[in-house]
Amino acid sequence: MKAGMTIEEMAAEIMRQSKAKEDYIVNTSNLELVSYDSGVVLRMIGDEGVDLVEPLDINNIAHRQIGAHLNIPAKYYDRMKSDYPNLLTHNVNAWLRREPSQRMVRTLDGVARAFLSNRYRRIDNLQIAEAVLPIIGEMPDARFESCQITDSRMYLKVVNPRLEAEVVPGDIVQAGIVISNSETGQGAVCIQPLVLRLVCMNGMVVNDAQTRRNHVGRVNAADENFLLYSDKTLAADDRAFMLKIQDTVRAAVDETKFHQVVGLMRNAKGARMATEDIPGVVKLASSAFGITENESGGVLQKLIESNDLTLYGLSNAVTRHSQDIEDYDRATDLEAIGYNLLTINRQQWNRLNQVQTAA
Repeated sequence: MKAGMTIEEMAAEIMRQSKAKEDYIVNTSNLELVSYDSGVVLRMIGDEGVDLVEPLDINNIAHRQIGAHLNIPAKYYDRMKSDYPNLLTHNVNAWLRREPSQRMVRTLDGVARAFLSNRYRRIDNLQIAEAVLPIIGEMPDARFESCQITDSRMYLKVVNPRLEAEVVPGDIVQAGIVISNSETGQGAVCIQPLVLRLVCMNGMVVNDAQTRRNHVGRVNAADENFLLYSDKTLAADDRAFMLKIQDTVRAAVDETKFHQVVGLMRNAKGARMATEDIPGVVKLASSAFGITENESGGVLQKLIESNDLTLYGLSNAVTRHSQDIEDYDRATDLEAIGYNLLTINRQQWNRLNQVQTAA
């Protein structure tokens, strides 16, 4: 599993960010992109032409969301940003004023980190942490296997060693959960099962959300630009959701789901690969499951090193390679792809093996 922060480091960073971040509801007619050095910054301008805050740097997430809101194709937006920033600012500013609307701009450390709908419901990392950390602290033997905060998401990966099984003799896996949240519109609050393989500390995220909540709520509107302060109390539905999160975390894992995944692993152990063309099988699997060409090379290397030429071995090669990926978000994606490989049916496996099935 990809290493990240310690839980102490994460807790400190969550507290720091909760104090440093600010959210604004702004009419787009009061927003302006300005070329600055080799890039662009975002201005929030009052009715008298005075900046409401210091001009903001813009991260890649907010850039992508601005482009999507204005229907500017991503490739063209990126080309303007890198090759012709003045053209980008001209295009964006023209459309912001031509079709004005209220948007939520989320900021942190002088950076516009998200450009969202005014219906976006803020469920922030501090709220999630305050709900789940005391519950996890009460669990006997539970351990934080990996934690991280990226521009996109917060991740808490917790293992419960009291629930374990053997895929084959000596190959022990333990159950756990992944708690994730995005403050920048990159995903819902989500709790998913996790399986950790002790042999090489591979983590596998099971794409079956036990608890999920999208960031959609009432319209935030105002007659003028304003700073959006945190609510003093959660709305009733959010309180109910936090209680549901706590109940799910108390259960630690779904034992039935864990044993289902172990069953998939055992079945995959018996699904042999077409050994005459291992690179071809890995290439086909990579294409089918969204693994990039560069990642595919790393998966092939891990597969060969393991000498487990089965579907189970291929799944583990993907999750093992995820530990070498610098991007934590992408590493977690690969942990989920490792599980997705286990779920393929016999016909799909035959196609990956380039075996012609009978009509």
